[in-house]
Amino acid sequence: MRRLIERLRHFYEETLWRLDGSSLSWSGRLALRAARITWVVARDVADGQLTLRAMSLVYTTLLSLVPLLAVSFSVLKAFGAHNQIEPFLRHFLLPLGPKGDEITNRIIQFVDNTQVGVLGAFGLAFLLYTVVALIQKIERTFNDTWHVRNDRPLARRFSDYLSVLLVGPVLVFSAMGITASLTSSTVVQYLAGIEPFGTLVEIISRLIPYVLVGAAFSFIYVFVPNTRVRVGAAAVGALVAAVLWVTLGWAFASFIATSGRYTAIYSAFATLILFMIWLYLSWMILLVGGTVAFYVQHPEFMGRERGKPTLSARARERLTLMVMERIASAFRNDRPAPGRDSLVSDLGVPPGVVSDVVGTLSRAGLIKATASPEAGWMPARPLEHIATLDVIEAARTAGRDSRLDPDRLGGSPAVQALAEKLHEARDGALKGHTVADWTE
Repeated sequence: MRRLIERLRHFYEETLWRLDGSSLSWSGRLALRAARITWVVARDVADGQLTLRAMSLVYTTLLSLVPLLAVSFSVLKAFGAHNQIEPFLRHFLLPLGPKGDEITNRIIQFVDNTQVGVLGAFGLAFLLYTVVALIQKIERTFNDTWHVRNDRPLARRFSDYLSVLLVGPVLVFSAMGITASLTSSTVVQYLAGIEPFGTLVEIISRLIPYVLVGAAFSFIYVFVPNTRVRVGAAAVGALVAAVLWVTLGWAFASFIATSGRYTAIYSAFATLILFMIWLYLSWMILLVGGTVAFYVQHPEFMGRERGKPTLSARARERLTLMVMERIASAFRNDRPAPGRDSLVSDLGVPPGVVSDVVGTLSRAGLIKATASPEAGWMPARPLEHIATLDVIEAARTAGRDSRLDPDRLGGSPAVQALAEKLHEARDGALKGHTVADWTE
């Protein structure tokens, strides 16, 4: 057994990364990529960051669940669909067995007792703030997964969040209602009595809940992160999350049905403990699916090394020049100003790295936002007035700590003389050189 474990570890840590996918068939390349994604996602889970984020979201969910459902209840009541919340909760808590029904009844009772109309302006504002804070927490969690360091601007945050809160419940329950209507329609019932259509209808009816779960996950992966997520990558992550959801739901339900010790241990707290465990597993599933979507879209982040990759000084200089070139060329040729998402797509690097480089150039006064950072970036002054040395210096001094300034480090006369020669050689080679000289 020890030898088998050692061989598996060597395969995943060494052999898996030395294989050349270009010499494999399409199925071999797909299997190789799936194996690499499985390894890096498992490593990220073992690292502990995903578990910490999931536990944080459990706490936030417990505080915000009733206000969130109260807002959704108020919106759905206007459309006469408020009775759909209870079946939705029962389905979500189905793995908890009888405890799920108990929790559903308690939550619905809390929601019914929350009268939005008599809360007043302050109470309503606090209710909306609690719900928005939950969505913001979720956004920041997914931003960490996608290496995005900037939240949405305040105006976009409220408009996007409130649109989801007001329109989202209507769309979700409308889809559920349409699905239920189609399933119970006369045509479907007629086809169900004819083979092989009957078997096909039964299979489709069983798959529909999982398709709806996958569609909801895909929407979350595309909409929540403050970056552009490709639909294909989100769909792959949603598929993985949906499979995990079904599998863990079945396993959790089996555990509760066959074990009664948790009631003896936790007594009256058993229901709350089980609810928190299922919330934690649900958030873990959602975050794992988001991590899969990230690696599908950014395979360059997969590697043997643990943790997030860091840029070397040379790589940062090269990437800074590349970003400056894209922005300057778009400006010179009257093309739309590139934003962060288009730079990510063109350069093939993660959003967080691009955000760092763009922030470096912006703080150095070399570029500026057209209307907003999402709209695009343009040179802060004419290209003939932006020295190439200024771009390189911005890259070299990014994140500089004044306590470790090179001029304060001193060193022996030989080291100082060598540093001075390097400085003079660079300045001499690029003296009078501007961005206009190397952009088209």
